[in-house]
Amino acid sequence: MDKTISSRFLAQKELFDSHGYFKLICGAGNEDLEEVRRLSMIYTLSGATGMDISATPSVVKACMEGIDRAYEISHKLKKEIKIRPFIMVSVGMPGDHHVRKALIDPNSCIMCGLCVDPVCPTDAIDWGGAKTLAVVNQPKCIGCGDCSAICPRPDIISYVHNGKGLEEILPECIELGAENIELHAAVAEDEVIMKEWEVVIKSNPLNFNSMCLDRLHMGNFGLENRIRKAKEYSGEKLIIQADGYPMSGGEDDYNTTLQAVATADVINKAFNMELSRRKKKIVYKKNREVTITTSGGTNSLTLDLAKQSGVNIQGVCIGTFARNIIYKNIKEIYDYEDSTFWKDLDNINDACEISTNLIKSNLN
Repeated sequence: MDKTISSRFLAQKELFDSHGYFKLICGAGNEDLEEVRRLSMIYTLSGATGMDISATPSVVKACMEGIDRAYEISHKLKKEIKIRPFIMVSVGMPGDHHVRKALIDPNSCIMCGLCVDPVCPTDAIDWGGAKTLAVVNQPKCIGCGDCSAICPRPDIISYVHNGKGLEEILPECIELGAENIELHAAVAEDEVIMKEWEVVIKSNPLNFNSMCLDRLHMGNFGLENRIRKAKEYSGEKLIIQADGYPMSGGEDDYNTTLQAVATADVINKAFNMELSRRKKKIVYKKNREVTITTSGGTNSLTLDLAKQSGVNIQGVCIGTFARNIIYKNIKEIYDYEDSTFWKDLDNINDACEISTNLIKSNLN
C-alpha cells in the first residue's frame, strides 16, 4: 500500500476514533466555484477536518485552492491548521434530492418572485423584479426543494437529475486531490445502488468511502439491509452518513437535529451494540462495525443531543447551518465578483470565529 495513502487513512481513522471529525458540506449540487473556495478556506482555518463537495473536477480544484489559501494566511491570523481536511466528493442516484437541479418553466412562471432570496438558501434564482421571469442559476442550485414548496402552482418548477459518468469522473476527482467518495443513496432500488457503490469502491479502494442514507423511503430493516450489503464491498472503510431530515439545518435547536441522531441510533443498535448478559442490557461493542457520521438538520447542538441520548457518533457533518452562519462574511460584504474578500483579513477572522465555535461544539 502506498505510504502516503496509508498514513492519511490512519489519520482519518484516528479522527473517527477520537471524534475529531467535522465535515463542512458545501453541497453535492453546489458548483459555484467562488463560494466553494471561500467556504473551504474559512472552515480549514477554523479546524474542519473534512470538506464535502460536488464530484466535479473544477469544484475539486476550487476546494484545493481554498484549502491552500488557508495555509498561506494562517500565520497572519495566528491559526494552526492541525490536519489538512479530507476532501469528499458526492454523487447521487436519480431521485435523490442532493443531486438534482430545479427548472422553472418560462411558459408557466407567474413572475411573483416568491421563490427567490431568502427562500432559496444559495441565492440560485435570478429575478429582475415584477413582470420578469425567474431563472435558475444551475451551478448554485442544490436541489433542496424550497422553491417548489413555496411556488403557488405545482406545474412551474420541476427537477432534473444532475447525472455524472462515475467511472470517468471519480478517478479524475481522486487524481486532483479528493480522498473520499460519498454516494447519496436514499432511494429504494437496492440492486442499482449496489452497482453504483461497486464503482465507488473500485475508484477509491484504499480510503474511506461514505454512503448517505435516510429513513424517508425505507424502514429500519431496509436501512439495515442496505448497510449490510455496502459492508460486503468496503468492510472497515465504510462510513454511513446518517441523514436525518436532508437540507433542513436552518434552525439551531434540538428538534431540528433530532432525526439525524435518531437515525444514528437505529444504525448503532443494528451494528455497533449487543446484549450484555452480565449487565442485562444493550451495550456498545468494544470494536464498532460501522463508522457513523450525522447530517441533515445538523447544527451546534447535534453532538450535545447525541451525548444526552447515549448515541455514539464518529463525526458531525453540517451543510445549510454551517454555510448560513457566515453568509454575511462571504457574500453580503463582498459578493462573489469582488476579489477584495481575499485581502480583508479582519472579515476572514470574524468568519473564522463564528465557524470555529460551531466546530468546537461538535468535537470532543
